[in-house]
Amino acid sequence: MKKIILGPPGSGKGTAASRIAPKRNIVHISTGDLLRENIRKQTPIGIKTKEFLENGDFVPDNLIINLIENRLKERDTEKGFILDGFPRTINQAKKLLEITDIDLLINMDVTEDVIIKRILTRLSCSHCNKIYNTRTIIPRQEGICDDCKNPLIKRSDDEIETIRQRLVIYKEMTKPIINFYKDKLVIKDVICNDLNQTPEETFQEVLDIIEGFEKENSQLEKDI
Repeated sequence: MKKIILGPPGSGKGTAASRIAPKRNIVHISTGDLLRENIRKQTPIGIKTKEFLENGDFVPDNLIINLIENRLKERDTEKGFILDGFPRTINQAKKLLEITDIDLLINMDVTEDVIIKRILTRLSCSHCNKIYNTRTIIPRQEGICDDCKNPLIKRSDDEIETIRQRLVIYKEMTKPIINFYKDKLVIKDVICNDLNQTPEETFQEVLDIIEGFEKENSQLEKDI
């Protein structure tokens, strides 16, 4: 089971992927989490990428590709994985198919207005990166992560101007990946334009797509 979950910032792809992974016994690989961890530890990669992330820009392809390629070599990916935040450019998309095979791309389709409203109310854990917001994912204790009890913060790249810049970059550089993969992978769309749709509802929709896809594939293998 090797899958990509693709969508603009604030589409809910990270939250859905993090819930899909344990349910399907696979690894959730988030480019954003990997980069933020490197920034927190002040590694050479972290130092190089901090400025890009704070400005809402993409990190250079070669750095991201090396990061993901090394992660996919780790043993915990052998049962499968779901990629969140990669690929983000056509170059990355091409390179990914050279590194490994992918069986499904899930495309989170969300309007810009909904994305902006979601991100402006978003908070994340300063330690484990778990995402919350003031509308549908409210922490049990205000300002504190339910899981690790560390403070919640507003990420520096979640300001309005940075959000708009990230959306422009997504449209120009990432959205074309859908057309690139159109004749190479199975692509399933998830429409997420209800501002009040809960993460549980989105997760269930994505899970239904994955289970339906795997059931179809299993049946095809039996028929062959």
